[in-house]
Amino acid sequence: MTLQQLEYIVALNKFRHFVNASEHCGVSQPTLSLMIRKLEQELDVTLFDRAKHPVEPTKMGKRIIEQAEVTLRSMKKITELVTSETGKLSGPLHIGVIPTLSPYLVPDFIQLFKEGYPQVELTISEMHTATLVKALEYEEIDMFIAATPLEEENFYEIPLYYEKFVAYFSANTPVTIPKLSATNMPNENLWVLEEGHCLRDQTFNFCKEAITYNQVFEAGSIETLIRIVDKNGGYSVIPELHLPFLSEQQRQNIQEIDSPPATREISVVIKKDFIKEQLINAVADTVKKIIPDSMLDTRLKKFAIKL
Repeated sequence: MTLQQLEYIVALNKFRHFVNASEHCGVSQPTLSLMIRKLEQELDVTLFDRAKHPVEPTKMGKRIIEQAEVTLRSMKKITELVTSETGKLSGPLHIGVIPTLSPYLVPDFIQLFKEGYPQVELTISEMHTATLVKALEYEEIDMFIAATPLEEENFYEIPLYYEKFVAYFSANTPVTIPKLSATNMPNENLWVLEEGHCLRDQTFNFCKEAITYNQVFEAGSIETLIRIVDKNGGYSVIPELHLPFLSEQQRQNIQEIDSPPATREISVVIKKDFIKEQLINAVADTVKKIIPDSMLDTRLKKFAIKL
């Protein structure tokens, strides 16, 4: 029995497909199949029911795979301990981020992270939340930054900061409510992001009344959303970190939302078996250099992240 064989059965259990599992492991499909067969012969048990499509682990196979996952995590932990002792971070890091955060985080994050951790091979992918969840589940990314809570059973959500929303009105749309709150937002002429954006869901969540609007287009970005409001009237809801992107004239069209305020929690999300404590702290420390101190989670200001 080898660690490589354990990796193969864990991968096959995850993907339930021999070709996909072999591609994930970086070997040919015949090699992966042969090595799993040899392990079954050594243990004298059948680990997978190959007659089913997709392939499924047997009852005994499930128990062995669970133990294999524990063993592989322990081996990774040893590597992480060595890395912690040397004090140098290196290797690949793939982070996901939702589109409504990307403009405010990614440009500065790339620069600052490269300066602080030059030996880490950083990749950042922009995806909608549902896609990020699947990508993390299949370990296509190491972690992602998104609005939470997500309430995914296999994930940990570590809050980074809290961001307020503001209302952006067209210069041609009179504001009839002197003091906006999360409970009295106008229920018409609201422009929103397209399906799949978490900001759209959050907009409807804090608008308690049923939103009725007859707009024919749902924007794919906040910048497009603002341009539509400028040209067509009505209003939208945008995150406060977008305010520096507005012109002086556009900033005159902003109205605060308070009593209670509309906010979103932004967290870094990892799988529960993630063990690279030093790496996630590197990500959090970089975010702290970008986001205003007043917005940061109070625990993040005082303590390092412990896994």
